[in-house]
This record gives sequence, structure tokens and C-alpha cells, in this order.
Amino acid sequence: MTDTTAAGAAGEVAQVPGRTGEAGAAGEEFLLLDRQICFSLNAASRAFGSVYRLALKDLGLTYPQYLVMLVLWEHGELPVKRIGALVRLDSGTLSPLLKRLEAAGLVRRERLASDERSVAVRLTREGAALRTRALRVPRAIAAATGLRLDEIEDLRARLGHLTAALDRAAAQGLVADPAALPTAEPEPSS
Repeated sequence: MTDTTAAGAAGEVAQVPGRTGEAGAAGEEFLLLDRQICFSLNAASRAFGSVYRLALKDLGLTYPQYLVMLVLWEHGELPVKRIGALVRLDSGTLSPLLKRLEAAGLVRRERLASDERSVAVRLTREGAALRTRALRVPRAIAAATGLRLDEIEDLRARLGHLTAALDRAAAQGLVADPAALPTAEPEPSS
């Protein structure tokens, strides 16, 4: 089936095959929205965001602030640059976030005496105490997923592998011939 859509200011009309969700020519099924892994991950991320908003409301934290607090609870005082690397946030996003956490009395930012260009972040007493109240959050999120703990751990591991592969692809470039990608796990050799 072919649908038409407006395609420009000049009143041109473009023909768009497969607009009803049917796969047309070989490979076109990969252009369907529900076949996009990025869309599935984005939809799951948005759903997680909604659940985390509920779980973090009593703590007075946003999800990115929660990630920073997790890192500080785990590692203690850290340079801003290291926090950004661990939570995968750039300095333009991280700096205002840290400023809000400091205004809330949860962290302190101080220039390092050894390097005036670097700023370290440490928990305040209030920030450290918030950890006890946060202990319920991972359990609430795990329950909300509807998955067993072993399934959550497997999914987390798979997502870790996916993230590493995507980081490599971003650094090295995309595969020259995506058609050559394996479609199934190779059989173990005897």
C-alpha cells in the first residue's frame, strides 16, 4: 500500500511505501517503529523516569541528582569530572545539578588545593544521612519492573554489553556492511 504525505513548501507529494506497517521490499521491516531497539530503550527509559519520579519524591531528588548521590555514597569525595564520567553527564548538565544539591544542603563543592582548576564534591552530614532513606528506592523500582531479580541482573548485564558496543561504535565508526551482522547466536563448536 502507498500513502501520500506533503513533502515540502512547493506542494510536492512524496510516495511513502508501507505506511500501514507492512514490510515491503527486503529489509524495509527494519524501518518499522516497533522494530527499533532505540525506540524500545527510549520508551523503557521514559517509563523508568515516571516510576523514579514517584520513588524519589519523598527524598526531594530528581533522577540525575539520585545518580550523583549514588556515586557519592559509593565512592565518597570525588572530582566533578569523575562524577560526570561515572553518571555519563556533561559539565553543562552536571554543574547546575550540583549547585542545586549544594543549595539543598546535601553536598559541598570545593576547589582542590592541589589543582585550583578542579572542584571536588563531598557529602554533607545531611547528604550522607539521606542514604538510609534511599535504601527503599532500588527495591521499589525492582518491584515495579515485574521482573525477577535474576532477570533484572541479566538485563543489566546485557545493557552493559550493549552500552560498551555502542560506545565502541561511536568511537570507531559504524559497521561498513550492516547486512553482514549475525542474526542469531553462533552454535557452540563440539
